[in-house]
Amino acid sequence: QVQLVESGGALVQPGGSLRLSCAASGIIFSMYTMGWYRQAPGKQRELVATITSSRSTYYADSVKGRFTISRDNAENTVYLLMNSLKPEDTAVYYCKAIDVSATSYWGRGTQVTVSS
Repeated sequence: QVQLVESGGALVQPGGSLRLSCAASGIIFSMYTMGWYRQAPGKQRELVATITSSRSTYYADSVKGRFTISRDNAENTVYLLMNSLKPEDTAVYYCKAIDVSATSYWGRGTQVTVSS
């Protein structure tokens, strides 16, 4: 049974930082591309960042230079370090695992709220 469990979401002030974690089980984690997505109220889910099995990374323009995605294959965990947070970063953040056949799995999400 595949499980992706996100954690680390919180209420933070503008300019603050958070680190999200996504712990995976039931998959050969090192072989998967891992991604972070987010969905704000009333908006579509959007891609934030991805990291491949070879650790190549991609970032949406809106987070480039502020967010960093990383992975620890020994811990089956992917991280998203978010700095210089803005109110528009407020969303539910989801973790996604994608294999080479494009089979994918989603976590249930963690809420990030950026507000003073």
